[in-house]
Amino acid sequence: MPKPILSLLLLTLIAAPNAYSQTPTFPETDWPWWRGQTRQGVAFAAKSPPIRWSEEDGVAWKTPIPGRGHGAPILLGDQIFLITADESRRVQSLLCLDRNRGKQLWETVVHQGEFYNVGKREANQKSSWASSTPATDGKRVFVNFYCDKAVYTSAVALDGELLWQQRLCDYEIHQGYGSSPAIHQDLVISSADNKLGGVVAAMERETGEFVWKHQRPELPNYPSPIILNVAGKDQVIMTGCDLVTSLNPRTGEVNWEIEGATTECVTSTVTDGTHVFTSGGYPKNHVSAVVADGSGKIAWEVNTRNYVPSMLEKDGYLYMSLDAGVATCVDAKTGETMWKSRLGGTFTASPVLAGGMIYATNEEGETFIFKAAPDKFELIAENKLNGTTFATPVICDGKIYLRVAKTGDGQTQDYLYCIGPSTAAP
Repeated sequence: MPKPILSLLLLTLIAAPNAYSQTPTFPETDWPWWRGQTRQGVAFAAKSPPIRWSEEDGVAWKTPIPGRGHGAPILLGDQIFLITADESRRVQSLLCLDRNRGKQLWETVVHQGEFYNVGKREANQKSSWASSTPATDGKRVFVNFYCDKAVYTSAVALDGELLWQQRLCDYEIHQGYGSSPAIHQDLVISSADNKLGGVVAAMERETGEFVWKHQRPELPNYPSPIILNVAGKDQVIMTGCDLVTSLNPRTGEVNWEIEGATTECVTSTVTDGTHVFTSGGYPKNHVSAVVADGSGKIAWEVNTRNYVPSMLEKDGYLYMSLDAGVATCVDAKTGETMWKSRLGGTFTASPVLAGGMIYATNEEGETFIFKAAPDKFELIAENKLNGTTFATPVICDGKIYLRVAKTGDGQTQDYLYCIGPSTAAP
């Protein structure tokens, strides 16, 4: 065999095992990870979701969930996945429900024992021991949990088998933990910022083996790693720890990093294709637009408290449901406020954009629906379920999935609601 051909063959054989798989794609009827397929809280508009409902009307099904949690569900085919923590049984679990009827199909115990052991400082009363949202690659479901002073990422098969578990790092509770995993090519990427020194880490989806680790400052912080295609390339964006950081999702190398965020952030950043938008609430309030080309330029910054609910971007404008119950629209290029309007209540869940409408749910279980339009605020509807809501709604294929906790007789029971027309067989 001629040398050039032999060399090419050897090179091909060496490179083949390291070939990158593609990031999985899904039909519009799936919601595979935190904030949906766009990673920015935008639902596909093929079917319009309901705009009016109540406890008595418009609910396809309602299913009791064992334990407590603030993590949102994900949708894959006919299955729903969400995590929960049951202190009475001392377990943290992944649940699988039938999407058409809400019936629980299986439960996988991911951790068992004193998972709520935190040491000196108790978690914030608004936090839970199951506050992150799972992610799926279509073959496995990946979950993040804080458990007994450390953070773990675990993989579960679609039939409930626990496949692998990887310990990210020691973790010191400050407010709580709720970072959700992200999928990129053949990797699952997780973060665990905390005062002991956290990490952003990428693991092989199939085996759980570390591919790269990026060390983080010794500061408390809460966002999820968000993978956005911005300034012409895929970037992992992390805000907080007084930094805005961009990493190469394949290698973990720093693309760029600037001082442009507060110490403690919660929100997941969004983009208009040029900027990434950061927000935080400690030690100061801020919303800022960072040019994502590595220039280090901050286009604008305003003193607005958008601490916990993530933002939405549409057609060059940012929309927010502020923690204090105010809806606002901001010009993404200039930071100019277009309008503000009081909604009421306190917001923890992030808003979702569906068909030109924004769905924003407060902690009291009230969902406000208003137009995503910069010229004026226009409220379309208000809907209420009886209970408290911290989890972000999922809006997909013409239905809304809401996690609600109801308290009575000194007991609290979580439920998952499916709002929309029933598809279950009679």
